Amino acid sequence: MFIMRPDTKAVLIAALTCLRVVAAAGDATDFGSAYTVPGTFPTSAFASYYNNPTATSAQVQPVVSDPVTHDIFPEYLTDPENFPKNDTVDPHLLPPQASSSQLLEFAIAQIKSVVTNPAIANDTCAQCIASLEVAKFVALAAPEQGPDLTIALCEYFNYSTTPSTCESEYQRNSIGAVFTQIMSFADVGGYDGQLICANQFSVCAVPPTAPLDLTGWFAKPKPNPLPPPKQPSGERLKVLHVSDVHIDPRYATGAEANCSDYLCCRTNVFNVDSPNATLLPAPRFGSYLCDTPLSLLTSVMQAIPALSGTEETGFDFSLFTGDITPHDPDNQYSRAFVEYSEIVVYEMFKRFLGPAPIYATLGNHDTYNQFQMSTYTIGGNLSTQYNWLYEHVSSMWLYEGWLPEEVTEFARTHYAAYTVKRTDGLRIISLDTNLWYTLNYFSYINATQPDPYGILRFLTDELQDAEDTGDRVWIIGHVLSGWSGTAAQLNPTNLFYQIVDRFSPHVIANIFYGHTHEDQLSIFYANNGTVMDAENALAVSWIAPSITPLTNINSGFRVYEVDSATFNIIDSHTWKSEVNEFPELDGQTQYGPTYTYEYSAREAYGQNITWGENDPLNATWWHLVTEQMEINSTLVQTFNTYQGKSSAMTAPCTGECIPAKICYIRSGSTSIAYQNCPAGYDSVQG
Repeated sequence: MFIMRPDTKAVLIAALTCLRVVAAAGDATDFGSAYTVPGTFPTSAFASYYNNPTATSAQVQPVVSDPVTHDIFPEYLTDPENFPKNDTVDPHLLPPQASSSQLLEFAIAQIKSVVTNPAIANDTCAQCIASLEVAKFVALAAPEQGPDLTIALCEYFNYSTTPSTCESEYQRNSIGAVFTQIMSFADVGGYDGQLICANQFSVCAVPPTAPLDLTGWFAKPKPNPLPPPKQPSGERLKVLHVSDVHIDPRYATGAEANCSDYLCCRTNVFNVDSPNATLLPAPRFGSYLCDTPLSLLTSVMQAIPALSGTEETGFDFSLFTGDITPHDPDNQYSRAFVEYSEIVVYEMFKRFLGPAPIYATLGNHDTYNQFQMSTYTIGGNLSTQYNWLYEHVSSMWLYEGWLPEEVTEFARTHYAAYTVKRTDGLRIISLDTNLWYTLNYFSYINATQPDPYGILRFLTDELQDAEDTGDRVWIIGHVLSGWSGTAAQLNPTNLFYQIVDRFSPHVIANIFYGHTHEDQLSIFYANNGTVMDAENALAVSWIAPSITPLTNINSGFRVYEVDSATFNIIDSHTWKSEVNEFPELDGQTQYGPTYTYEYSAREAYGQNITWGENDPLNATWWHLVTEQMEINSTLVQTFNTYQGKSSAMTAPCTGECIPAKICYIRSGSTSIAYQNCPAGYDSVQG
């Protein structure tokens, strides 16, 4: 510390006094024009210093004391070389940590503020994404409050007809826990959030299909020229295709079949116009707003062998494209109920459909969180939360003798996907296509990625192996990849389409789906469908009619005639049962439902197509059918009728519906359907 000498201080004071006197001697009204300050620091300004105040190499550092506290401020506080760079002494207060319940209250209030903010009053998409951001915060900070937040928002925005429905659908024991997981992991402020707001709430535009980089995806380029096609054997196999059983073990004969809330034909539902008296008693064999009672399932199982001529021989093999359980509210599902339903249906298949294998795939209803199947990459316990399903269903396929043990072992740890190589040269590849289902909320996590589950990598590798060994392939799944595009996500089905292009028509013979309950199909073309003509048509996906009559359709099944060497379909035969006749069967046991032959695809659509008797109903043939539809719209009406299995409830297809149906048939992926087709004409269920 540098302290001034008293005599030096006195001299300076005297000098300053003289200057003041000289200035005062002048004219009081005059102002000086210039003044040169002395070069030395006026050391009398402070009593003491930490350094020499007369030095010219550094700024003066006076010793300063606080007259209030009498504390002297330390030198380091202003030392140019060593002053504090980070204040860790003084308090920098934060608000108190909110409790879990306070976070919930805050989130609800913030979302209400978002949707009433005049700055974004006309931008419901921005409101939705901002609200998801708030929900994400709750999911991360207080996940136990996620279901309650979902219930509160359901009630506030009136997403359901009654508050009790919001409670039952979004509580933790139904879909609320899943919603919380999705909010936690999804990029809700980006593509994922926009897709959620588009598909689930219809307040955003559907985001564009993400650019697809196929660099390195395929091990080999598509052969050019293609290998010579396999020659037909002339021998025909009979292959059964059943789908969407939706058995309802809780079906109550006589309960309300015209209820106001899902699921009808249950004792716990009613019609709001007549809550105390049943308006339409549930028939013993089923109704249009109900799922399949056991009596209807046994009826169709008895009818199939008799109508297909397989009572003695059985089928060569069969396909089941998923959906075993009924359309229960989520809170009424349980693991035990799913497993019970699986056992009943598979045992019925085994008992009535013969000893040949039934190649099955999972449906979106075949889990106690309907539609939900998480990716293994989500991490922790969440990645294995549905393993019980894959393990149980795979074990059932082994138990029934439909798949060998090494195949089921793979399926147990790969979302129940598998490939089986038959001895006749056909390879069956089963995919859990629920992974790209728009109502599988886990499909909104990393939605820009075309294969977040790795299942399309598995498919591509299997197809490459099949190409190398000369096998033909059938692909089976549940949720379709195209048609109107409303069922599947954009990016996975876009990649799937490119895979089909790469391996068709020389490897992939056919693709099979279910899910819609309706009789439909889609065509895949070369080069992502840029030119849709007979020459570029590559593959067909067959979408099977359902056994369940839900909703407003008849019950049905299909049998294919298949060449035993090419595994091309030579003809398709469909049967149906008129559900509107079921009430007449009550009160007696002599007669059950009647299944009648509905149509042959070759006869129904091929009258004006020049085609050999043994030529397959392949993509080329089906494209020619669509060209005939453009010429003769009655063919579209025929297709529309068969779509609902000739249900009395099916409305006619007129006006814009006609080109829309043709467009759906030509759309093998969601992105192609969105790009080309009018919306709103995809279903006949009303």
